[in-house]
Amino acid sequence: MLQPRLLLRQSSRATCRYLSVRQSLPRTYATVVENVEVAAPPPPVETAGFAPPVTTDDSNAAFMMRTYKPRTPGVRHLKRPINDHLWKGRPFLPLTFSKKGHGKGGRNNSGRVTVRHRGGGHKRRIRIVDFDRMTPGKHTVERIEHDPGRSAHIALLNEEATGRKSYIIAAEGMRAGDTVQSYRAGIPKDLLESMGGVVDPGVLAAKTAWRGNCLPLHMIPVGTQIYNIGSTKGKGAVFCRSAGTYGIVVSKDDDGKGGQKYVTVRLQSGEVRHVSKDACATVGVASNPHYQHRQLGKAGRSRWLNIRPTVRGVAMNAADHPHGGGRGKSKGNVNPVSPWGMPAKGGYKTRHVRKPNKWVVTPRERNHGKRRVA
Repeated sequence: MLQPRLLLRQSSRATCRYLSVRQSLPRTYATVVENVEVAAPPPPVETAGFAPPVTTDDSNAAFMMRTYKPRTPGVRHLKRPINDHLWKGRPFLPLTFSKKGHGKGGRNNSGRVTVRHRGGGHKRRIRIVDFDRMTPGKHTVERIEHDPGRSAHIALLNEEATGRKSYIIAAEGMRAGDTVQSYRAGIPKDLLESMGGVVDPGVLAAKTAWRGNCLPLHMIPVGTQIYNIGSTKGKGAVFCRSAGTYGIVVSKDDDGKGGQKYVTVRLQSGEVRHVSKDACATVGVASNPHYQHRQLGKAGRSRWLNIRPTVRGVAMNAADHPHGGGRGKSKGNVNPVSPWGMPAKGGYKTRHVRKPNKWVVTPRERNHGKRRVA
């Protein structure tokens, strides 16, 4: 009976010494774990055009996420994309303005809540991004920055002729020192002279359709991956502006008189639509494609991002929500609806059947809560 007690005393003393030494060491809360998640490398994908190839299947894409030692509950499940190339300083202040007041709270000019689950959040500065890119000439990428107001990264450009600076949505793979150019104002004179004064579509595409360049859609080869896609002539980009999104030029249609009128583009959602041939588009894929795999780790990070909690309808009373009331978790065998009775699954279509959108060729698929048949 004495031997087990002696062993127990020795083990307890060793534990006390270990705890005293551990408490004396400085405590760090965000130690990077060297073992990061690495998926299997994907097979090479052949893509037409001049945009950098990407894989459309995210489950097989190779990527790495930065994880942390679980020093606190907030970093136990924290996962972030590895973006060590980002600028670590402040933004270019002349191209920013502060976002404060009701502009962050999902309210209109009279103070009424128009978008639920918004409010609070850290103070931000809005970056003024150039979606038009009408200025011709060469621009040098000074740095790639994080924008707290969007999911994709932004690039600070310096115009070589005048030294003016501007922000654009960065393409995946774009780094400091790269040179980009916009051809929305027309084909430069030196480029036209190099082709012998006659526009050769193949030579023109080989010299202009490079990652980060902004071109009219009729100058982009079929099959090229593009982002920051415009809709009409003379206006800025409206489609494929978030992280990792891109569209593909499907075909170039004629107006029946031998001239181009529309360019058919397939968007990220699967929608196929006509776009004006003079609308803008940037060659490549929007940066930060692994943004969708991030994990915030704790509820507080959602509050920093201006996101308030969401309460389920089945957890409310019958007077507060159509799904509320009853014993247990039940919504009464009805289709999902909003608090005001509007169908809320898959995007409720409100467009009249006899007034279709003439620009949409194939609408995006809507499953309305049902399982899709593979």
